[in-house]
Amino acid sequence: MPLDNINYQQPTAKGHIAAINDRSITKETAEKYGVRIQQDSSGSVTKHLYPYYDVNNTLVAYKVRDVATKTFSADPPGAMSAGILFGQHLCQERGKFVTICEGELDAMAAYQMLGSKWPVVSIKDGAAAAVKNCKRSYDFLNSYENIVICFDADEAGQKASRQVAELFEPNKCRIVAMDKKLKDASGYLSEKKSQDFNQVWWAAKTFTPAGIINLRDVGEELYEEGNQTTCLYPWAGLNEKLYGVRTGELVTLTAGTGTGKSSVMRELMHHVLKNAEGNIGVISLEENTRSTIFHLMSVEANARLYIREVRENFPQAELFKWQEATVGTGRFFAFDHFGSMGTEEILARVRYMVKALDCKWIFLDHLSILVSGLEGMDERRNIDVLMTKLRSLVEETNCALLLVSHLRRTGADTGHEDGKEVSLSHLRGSQSIAQLSDAVVAMERDQQSDDANIANTTTIRVLKNRYAGETGVACHLFFNKETGRLHEVVNLGDDLEGSSDDIPF
Repeated sequence: MPLDNINYQQPTAKGHIAAINDRSITKETAEKYGVRIQQDSSGSVTKHLYPYYDVNNTLVAYKVRDVATKTFSADPPGAMSAGILFGQHLCQERGKFVTICEGELDAMAAYQMLGSKWPVVSIKDGAAAAVKNCKRSYDFLNSYENIVICFDADEAGQKASRQVAELFEPNKCRIVAMDKKLKDASGYLSEKKSQDFNQVWWAAKTFTPAGIINLRDVGEELYEEGNQTTCLYPWAGLNEKLYGVRTGELVTLTAGTGTGKSSVMRELMHHVLKNAEGNIGVISLEENTRSTIFHLMSVEANARLYIREVRENFPQAELFKWQEATVGTGRFFAFDHFGSMGTEEILARVRYMVKALDCKWIFLDHLSILVSGLEGMDERRNIDVLMTKLRSLVEETNCALLLVSHLRRTGADTGHEDGKEVSLSHLRGSQSIAQLSDAVVAMERDQQSDDANIANTTTIRVLKNRYAGETGVACHLFFNKETGRLHEVVNLGDDLEGSSDDIPF
């Protein structure tokens, strides 16, 4: 991740800006990128000095290339880790095209051959680290309409091209088909093939992953699990029907107001933290990040720490312990935002969490507020569009997306807040929620019951189950007021009010 507000040791390497004649790089291009050279007493170029800047556009290091040995070093040593893409500090965010090359000389050559008018950058650590370098500059690259990948023509360069292209949404990246004899952009310029380079650059094909196969050829691969990860739910009854939640699935949780959707989501977040690999992305549109942290700590502590009066009863050391055990693991990433936002913005944030931050599990709470601020279409159409794009994003990124959706008012005497049974037809706004979800799980609770046990017990009902097909009541969860936890109970209304321990099914 970017390193900000750090006092760096300044580079000490000396040199001067001049043309790099053996690579046909003009002085104007070298000056544009701030590249310097060193010469020996006979005037021969001995070293190239490529400047690297951090996210604050501060010069942090020179990457030093020894011309004779073709080896690299850093000045000062170790400072290159703070550098972003070579040349990135020169580029404005947003534009028509940005080109990524595999080396500094290639970036300067491409920039020069393209008429010095399109932004060109380079990865800093070679093809093997291309994905890592581009992840760090994901927002910068993604701000352009087209990303042109111009890596070397060898196997390593082409493999890295595909891997980088897969970081971004479909139709975003184009891969240049380089001549294998010329190998890279610097080779085109050295051989005075600028016109040829422009032709292959403009002819670069939009990257599309391979996808059409004859099913006969699958063979034994059919029985391999591939990259799908399964995490069981924390409640046995729900696992009996759904067999856990899998990456590559979109699961919708729904209930009436005040039924406990957010409590269920936090239990699931904590359970994933303890029982599955991969980072966790949280987009909670009705609370700030501070509230999210306290709710996660509450699950860990078996205490309602989100209530200040409860939190004040614990020493600071205990609070720090629970903080370290949850968000302190570094596996949670939250979008610091409140209220509605544009469809493309939310999709970009989810994609960033998955692609750049390695989040396998995304929790989005909730759909209704997400579409409430969208204009130009009615709510049903807005939900249709958003659900279609979320479904595509789940398929593209292979994340697990757990989404909260509200219910519409039924007009009946008994509403959802009084324990009315939920059906798919009660989902608010659009049938696409049910159609595009892999599973739909409803929560029912009679909040006004005179029986305190019933009023604090939620029925979990599976309304859709694409994976296994079985639907109906899965389990009952009792809310313990002392611990703030949800415990699975055998029967609706079982009395667990006095217990602070986890109760097994």
